[in-house]
Amino acid sequence: MKHRNTLLAGILLLTAVSHGIAQNPTTVKQIEDYTQKNYASLDQLYKELHQNPELSLHEEKTSQRIASELRALGFEVIDKIGGYGVAAVLRNGNGPTVLLRTDMDALPLEEKTGLPYASQAKGVNAAGQTVSVMHACGHDIHMTVFIGTARALVETRKQWKGTLVLVGQISEENGMGADKMFRDGLYSKIPVPDYALAIHDNANLPAGTIGYKSGPFMASVDMMDITVFGKGGHGAAPHTTIDPIVLSAEMIMAFQTIVSREMNPIDPAVVTVGSIHGGTVHNIISDQVKLQLTLRSYSADVREKTIASIRNKSKHLALQAGLPEDKVPVITILEPQIPATLNDPALTQKLVDVLVKNFGKDNIIETPPSMVGEDFSRFALQPGKKVPICMFWLGAADPAKVKEAQTNGTALPSLHSPMFAPLPEPTIKTGIKALSTSTLYLFQNHP
Repeated sequence: MKHRNTLLAGILLLTAVSHGIAQNPTTVKQIEDYTQKNYASLDQLYKELHQNPELSLHEEKTSQRIASELRALGFEVIDKIGGYGVAAVLRNGNGPTVLLRTDMDALPLEEKTGLPYASQAKGVNAAGQTVSVMHACGHDIHMTVFIGTARALVETRKQWKGTLVLVGQISEENGMGADKMFRDGLYSKIPVPDYALAIHDNANLPAGTIGYKSGPFMASVDMMDITVFGKGGHGAAPHTTIDPIVLSAEMIMAFQTIVSREMNPIDPAVVTVGSIHGGTVHNIISDQVKLQLTLRSYSADVREKTIASIRNKSKHLALQAGLPEDKVPVITILEPQIPATLNDPALTQKLVDVLVKNFGKDNIIETPPSMVGEDFSRFALQPGKKVPICMFWLGAADPAKVKEAQTNGTALPSLHSPMFAPLPEPTIKTGIKALSTSTLYLFQNHP
């Protein structure tokens, strides 16, 4: 009978592991208690980061602050990767390598939240202009969760074996940061991970909840510049000119049918003309117009078809207008292109099981794919080894305000809004528990 009971217990344990739910509740409680006990220091860190934001490629002091926190925890720290990027490694016996990533940069916005710790910071943008700076995308939340998770995992290191890698990434907002760090050999400076995880706060999900999506999570992003040429002249004599403003208008309208009439309706795509500049005064027809576009998709095929269609329409509309071949629009796609963020389905499902166990089913919410972009995607795409990645949404909105907005049909301040103000304490605590328990599961259940 004793042998039978032992066998049954073993079968139950294996079943739990196979379904991604085996986890020591004592360890989870230890993480919660430790985070609660030390939350005051995390709140202080969050407000310090919030009040001292730095623009993309200028994250010098932020990087130093993150590096000092990780050194104090016993990590081996490597800094100045691709600029101000930082990575840290903690080896804790034989086991898998799990990478956690945070972004560190802020946006050129003047904060209008009215919070007592609102940012008053200034910075110099790429054009050399002095601008206000704000963490309007919640990277201060991300960094605080990142450090809180590092502390929790160090505190519970007797309960796991493996190598923990933490990466503080630069310049996510302009899509350049991950590319710069990988060009500087990030995966040659740290152990290549078996898994890579990240969170991103969400302005519409209530604090205390987690959003997930298996597979397509965020879209690829291309930034495109188009220079449209013409033949300038007097505004009173349009017949003697080839008007690039009219040509640009025809192109913009033609672009609107690319998604609606050339793409399979089940394949998401976006073509947005975000900027058009041409001409100087009322009565002169200019000889040049500049357009700026953003393109979004989830597949390489859709992306290539979109770009090819833009090139084709631009060229033939210019020729139809009477321009010679050497005056057709010049199209430039800015580098680096941001690949789509595709959550590994198997990894995502395992972690969803862990999160449901630790937060309850009602607090783990499947969300639709988003057409915004995130260069966390690059952590999966390096040559030599396919790295499964997963990014979760971290609810950051005051639950009472979410309910009120749903009742009244109003919109909450979005990410990138000067009014965006996450609810810090429940958001940070939820993020730490979610990342810590997910990481512990991977350390304890790696094949």
